Amino acid sequence: MRPLSSLRWYIGALLFLSTVINYIDRQTLSVLAPVLKEQFRWTNSDFALLVIAFRVAYSFGQTASGRLLDRVGTRAGLSVAVAFYSTVAVLTSLASGLRSFIAFRFLLGAGESANWPGATKAVSEWFPRRESGWAVALFDSGSSIGAALVPFIVLAVHRISGSWRPAFIVTGVLGFLWLPLFRWLYRSPEEHPRLSPEERADILQNRASAADAPPRHGRPETGAGGGGPLGYRTLLSLPQTWGIVIGKGLTDPVWFFITDWFAVYLASRGFTLEDSLLAFWVPFLAADLGNFAGGGASSALIARGWRVGAARKLVVVLGTLAMLLLIPTLYVSSLGWLTTCFAIATFGYAALSTMILNLPADIYPTRSVASVSGMGGTAAGVGTIAATYLTGVVADRYSFAPILMGASLVPLIAMVAVLVLVRNNAATRAGVVSEI
Repeated sequence: MRPLSSLRWYIGALLFLSTVINYIDRQTLSVLAPVLKEQFRWTNSDFALLVIAFRVAYSFGQTASGRLLDRVGTRAGLSVAVAFYSTVAVLTSLASGLRSFIAFRFLLGAGESANWPGATKAVSEWFPRRESGWAVALFDSGSSIGAALVPFIVLAVHRISGSWRPAFIVTGVLGFLWLPLFRWLYRSPEEHPRLSPEERADILQNRASAADAPPRHGRPETGAGGGGPLGYRTLLSLPQTWGIVIGKGLTDPVWFFITDWFAVYLASRGFTLEDSLLAFWVPFLAADLGNFAGGGASSALIARGWRVGAARKLVVVLGTLAMLLLIPTLYVSSLGWLTTCFAIATFGYAALSTMILNLPADIYPTRSVASVSGMGGTAAGVGTIAATYLTGVVADRYSFAPILMGASLVPLIAMVAVLVLVRNNAATRAGVVSEI
């Protein structure tokens, strides 16, 4: 069988499309929120329950799916996950009230939880370390592309059909279109029949780090080399793990606030969804650019001789500072200025998020990458659940002002955690994890 040139980037494109579809499915509800709130007479607190139902399953599902992916493999794990959540997305069209919506959102969150651990694991399998920043930026940019596309798709279907139900069917079938292509193309680099010998050698040689090499002290460590994933006790004993967990847990809630509540927030400021369609997608386009700016900048610095950790951390600092631009949104009345501030903040978030997503592949053995990524995702989910509940309560009783202030300032704590905890230590010297 003839090899495909640069096959790893075809894999990257598949991961990107998976993330686009993942976000289109989940964001369909958010775009339709004003319509559904009016039809079912939901309050902001009711809508928060829908968001929380998704987040509970999504957050705890990431740890479970990450572990499962490390055991059954990327191809099998992602195939089952996409088939499951696509089915749930289509069935959401049958929902008849708050309780049934909550049930479908919970199941959707459980299925979609595998995407980021699976994609991160795929990057660790398929990309040399020098390219992992670009690869993570590519697949993670699918979230902002999906969020930017979904209002156009959903509102068009809603306008043509006159009902919200067909929108869930149309977006839900996308995963079934992706699945055969993924099943046909994805294999591990070791066994892929379309991978050239030169590309295979480059991937296997340059993805292998100290963490994938045999331990130095003669005692095999679970997860090193060809063994299973590192145990949770080992992972939780490492400060690097806690830096990733805290970093994800305190920054992702900001992104999910924007994806889940942005349409509601614009409506609270007096802007209709039709009038503010540009404002709705510009922050997500900015996030897409932030993914590539962060991944590209760190990769360029590494190519110039910077240590991997120093390059990643510089982008984290700059991205965190950009998120402070959420504060001025409280004081501007122009839709243009409000959109600009949100766009700069989402650009910064996406840049730093790409770095935090990269860290498991930078640091841990390949067979433990999805586990650590899943733990970070669970922390992000728990933080998002708490933030979502507070958002509903605070928005109903007061306004969105305290929420936006917190969304600007809390990421500073995450930045400090990454700077202090993600460092070389005794585990690095022992070869349990890679030098950063």
